[in-house]
Amino acid sequence: MLIGEYQHAIDEKGRLTMPSKLREDLGDRFIIARGLENCLFVFPMPEWERLQKRLTQLSLTKSDARAFTRFLFSGATEGEFDRQGRVLIPQNLREYSSIEKDVVVIGVSTRVEIWSAERWEDYKRRTDVSYEDIAEKLADFDL
Repeated sequence: MLIGEYQHAIDEKGRLTMPSKLREDLGDRFIIARGLENCLFVFPMPEWERLQKRLTQLSLTKSDARAFTRFLFSGATEGEFDRQGRVLIPQNLREYSSIEKDVVVIGVSTRVEIWSAERWEDYKRRTDVSYEDIAEKLADFDL
């Protein structure tokens, strides 16, 4: 399970040192893709394959299905760690997520998210006041 929140920085070459616990859970190969709310999603390969299988079952006649599939797959790239536990975040993904230097890496159960530190703080500020409302809406899931 991917959990936790970690403060890190991107080096001048666009490399991120992934926290060791998350590195272990991601494995040797993984997928980095554009995520929602302008963060990056990082999927362990088995989770990416499950997601890909579900998305290929969507109807090609539905424009939302085509749009989301294009969004996710066109921005995806395979990642791997170097000997120092760093992963290169491609320039197009850094631009999409406004990542320049300081980042927050979070574990979200089946994936990792990489946020620019500024966007993460903004997101937390916006959602902090509504967690009770969100929890109430999810009450039907018996959490």
